[in-house]
Amino acid sequence: MLTNTDLTKSEFEIGIYTLGDIVPDPYTGKVVNARQRLQEIVESAKIAEEAGLDVFGVGEHHRLDFAVSATPVVLGAISQVTKKIKLTSATSVLSTMDPVRLFEDYATLDLLSNGRAEIIAGRGAFVESFPLFGYNLDDNAALFAENMDLFLKLSKNDRISWDGNFRTPIHNAEIAPRPVQEQIPIWVGVGGSLESAARAGRFGAGMAMAILDGDPSRFKPVADIYRKTATETGHSLQNLKIGVTGHGYLAKTSQQAKDEYYPYYLNYKKYVGQQLGIGSNMNEAEYEQMLTPGGALFVGSPEQIIEKILYQYEMFGHKRFVAQVDIGAIPFKKVAESIELLATKVAPVVRKETIR
Repeated sequence: MLTNTDLTKSEFEIGIYTLGDIVPDPYTGKVVNARQRLQEIVESAKIAEEAGLDVFGVGEHHRLDFAVSATPVVLGAISQVTKKIKLTSATSVLSTMDPVRLFEDYATLDLLSNGRAEIIAGRGAFVESFPLFGYNLDDNAALFAENMDLFLKLSKNDRISWDGNFRTPIHNAEIAPRPVQEQIPIWVGVGGSLESAARAGRFGAGMAMAILDGDPSRFKPVADIYRKTATETGHSLQNLKIGVTGHGYLAKTSQQAKDEYYPYYLNYKKYVGQQLGIGSNMNEAEYEQMLTPGGALFVGSPEQIIEKILYQYEMFGHKRFVAQVDIGAIPFKKVAESIELLATKVAPVVRKETIR
């Protein structure tokens, strides 16, 4: 397998991520406990690395129907049973995090993993962290911008003085530990907002586009404004990174994938809709539309997933795709099979077709 350095230079990266949701199985009504869910997440990362994937991500929530709230702790555990796969948050809600603690956590992860730590930072679709950690939701955008600015300064300096609006000043403080990497890679998670894309460009950070519904082509202006803003603020296009994240499920045939995934995706839509207070109805025709090349779901045979990734690659010119394959209480055996197919049947073809 190529090293992470080689992948960064020449190859399209493919991986998986999880949010660790804990919901009743739509067939049996059974619910796995948080301990089992965490064990499955660690095992998924081992399978992903052994099969040849490049990236493994773990998301953050602060509620009982998700197993992961301490993302760097989970990634730290994974770092000890893997050797090469990159380890990223997916995402860290930066608006409600102290940037110094975030840097310390991921610098420590970087040391434990020998230089494999990354962060995807976002403002979060779920807002339970704001009252939990004592922040005002109305300050979300301002908090994110300030915390991102401080984090980037921490990455570049081992001693810093800094003053902002939402935390006490820092006076000539040592920032420790220092990571293996010169700087911890940080991406901004974007859900379709041009403002968020422009913000990522101004920071010169990577941009991870979460394409979860609708026509993916609506993200073309998002990619364009990201690159335009970045170059206008002095960042090199060569250093800019765009990734796509989405829901996925693979089986040997398209029919098998479509049929097996449908009840679990409906289950996911139902509980997320309840959590966010929005409607969750979806009929089979709408579901099938999402499986087409112009739809958002990466569900199908390996050949279909290759087609969809390359279709989007022509639109966005991105260099990373990361799929969430374990939503809605999908049995772990099926998750493992999806990971294997993504790694062994999809990734080699996509890497070959996207080398330029």
